[in-house]
Formats: sequence, structure tokens, C-alpha cells
Amino acid sequence: MFTGIVEERGEVVALAARAESATLTVAGPLVTAGAGHGDSIAINGVCLTVTAVEGAAFSADVMAETLARTTLGGLAPGAPVNLERPLSLAGRLGGHLVQGHVDGVGTIVSRRPGDKTDVVRVSLPSGLARYVVAKGSIAVDGVSLTVSAVSGGAGPAWFEVSLIPATLALTTLGAIQPGSRINLEVDVIGKYVERLLGGAVAAGEPAVRP
Repeated sequence: MFTGIVEERGEVVALAARAESATLTVAGPLVTAGAGHGDSIAINGVCLTVTAVEGAAFSADVMAETLARTTLGGLAPGAPVNLERPLSLAGRLGGHLVQGHVDGVGTIVSRRPGDKTDVVRVSLPSGLARYVVAKGSIAVDGVSLTVSAVSGGAGPAWFEVSLIPATLALTTLGAIQPGSRINLEVDVIGKYVERLLGGAVAAGEPAVRP
């Protein structure tokens, strides 16, 4: 479990592709320090298991399902990535509960630079739009953000977030441009509520009890 508070901006060393998987090697001295085989590290919001550590770099295997559902397969050596270690039980929940299980891939539609913040609009896969609400939380490439606006009515679904100076300086979102694809993870609480209410309706029970 993660919080979406990026600890370090790492750099891709290599992506070794195979027929149905790949091995991703990333340099990140902060998150690599103390890491060992079997530990979890989130790369651009994707929870991966460390398979090897060499100096300031670690490697992780990426399965076909992950390559299909995320942007990791498009990474190249030198690409910056957001890195975060799992939340410890004694730590602070500075962002929101993030599983590292990407729900879909969005695209940066526009970016409006402001005085201190940048307002970024992101397209939403149609199946995820119902989970994204204004003032709710969403993880964008592993960064916990607050939704400032959402689309309404007909047309393609989108949401907006405002990036503060710290986010611009410390994460990959500071340089990402329109047309870029990014990993999205919606708030897991909404998915559980939908599942539970759907089960209640299917069983003939009231969706909301008095």
C-alpha cells in the first residue's frame, strides 16, 4: 500500500523486453537504499517486486498484464520515473490510499500554466469516469492529487488537477506535455462501494438501508 507521495524521481536504466514480459531496471539511490529481493516499489504508480539490487539501481519483472494496462512498456533508458516505497504502519498517510494497481491509462489533454500552479486536464477511459469526483483523490503516474474539476454531460470524459510548485519540482508531472500517456488509479473505496451496492441490488435488498 502506498500514499501517492513521491519520494524520488528516478531514471530508467534499461527495459529488457521478452515475448510476454519485461525486466525494468531503474536507478534511484533513495528508494534502493535498504531494498532487497521481494520488496515492493511503485514505479509511476505501478507496484512492482524487486528482483535484484545493484548499487543505486534495482530491477523488477513486469508481466504481460501490467505491460498491457500501464505505460511501463513504453519507457526507454533515461526516462524519468516517480518512485515510492510502501507505507509503513508507523508512517503518515500524507496523500491517500494507493494500491499501485493501475486502473487505466489517460492522456494529457491540455496544460495551463498559472502564477504558482499548472492546471492539467486529463482524458479518462469511459469505464473509469464514474469513480472520479470533484474534490476526490486520484493517483496520476503514482502522484496523489485532488480532482479540481470533472467533465459533465455528453462528450469525452476528463478531469482536471492543479499541480503545486512542489509537485512540479519533485515529480515527472512538472515536465509532462499534452499528448503524453499517464497511469491512473482511482480511489479504491468507490469501487468497493459500487461492488457492495451492486450485490445488494442483485440480491433484492435495498441499496441504501434506513
